[in-house]
Amino acid sequence: MTMISSVREHMNRRIAYNRTLNELSALPLNSRLDLNIYEGDIRKIAHRAVYGK
Repeated sequence: MTMISSVREHMNRRIAYNRTLNELSALPLNSRLDLNIYEGDIRKIAHRAVYGK
């Protein structure tokens, strides 16, 4: 993998992380609680969804 493609991959994942984080944060509280998503877990869930760790 070249350096440019590596940087591009990192940027794409960061964009996907930010999008996922924003979408989870925008959910109404009742919906988040129905899905067992608590405020403190949103960053961890978004990170796991994008980076798989």
